[in-house]
Amino acid sequence: MALPPNDAPVSFEREVDENLRRDQMADFARKYGKWIVFGLILFLGAVAFSLWWQDREDKIAGKHGEEMALILRDIENNRMDDVPARLDALAAESEGAARATALMTRASVALRQGDRAKAIESYAAVAGDEDLPAPYRELATLRQTLLEYNDLDPDTVIARMQPLAQQGEPFYGTAAELTAIAMERAGRTAEAAKLFETIAQDSAVPQTLRSRAEQMASSLAAAAAVKSSAEAAPAQEEESE
Repeated sequence: MALPPNDAPVSFEREVDENLRRDQMADFARKYGKWIVFGLILFLGAVAFSLWWQDREDKIAGKHGEEMALILRDIENNRMDDVPARLDALAAESEGAARATALMTRASVALRQGDRAKAIESYAAVAGDEDLPAPYRELATLRQTLLEYNDLDPDTVIARMQPLAQQGEPFYGTAAELTAIAMERAGRTAEAAKLFETIAQDSAVPQTLRSRAEQMASSLAAAAAVKSSAEAAPAQEEESE
């Protein structure tokens, strides 16, 4: 009687293993197949939605950019009749830099038309919206403060400018100048003179502003010296008596 080949047991075991795996896969498919398919459908649906949403956002951004370009062209050509309404609509429909640009332009148009209150309102809307890019909010804060300056008490100006009036910040020069003027208004002459001197020595500040700050520093320092001498005179007279 002939013996089976030596590899027959191995082949038999391999066939059994393959049949077992097929049975296990079949059982797994029966139990979980519909959930796997459902999950795959959800995943592909999410991917498709993400792609559609990005395409939609790109198209909307492009549409907003085109509208802004048309508005700016009309402003340049002095066709202003419907510009405020179009800017208001654009600001309401858009977000991010597009919204900030629409609001900032709306403020400029309001100033051009003599509507100071609307300009302040538009700048305040940008300054107070934390979803907008920081440079827009900082510039809006600065412009809002410039428009409101005469109606604000010095401490309010100083507090509002404090984050901007730090060396190295983009709007440091103007913010620091406003702060120094407010300090002088509040009677803090020595502090104002020192801040003006700091501005004058900062090479990153525009030269015109540095020159103005240098003049103010000298003027306030002289005024402070005169005031100090005047205050010291009565005391010296009392001592001599």
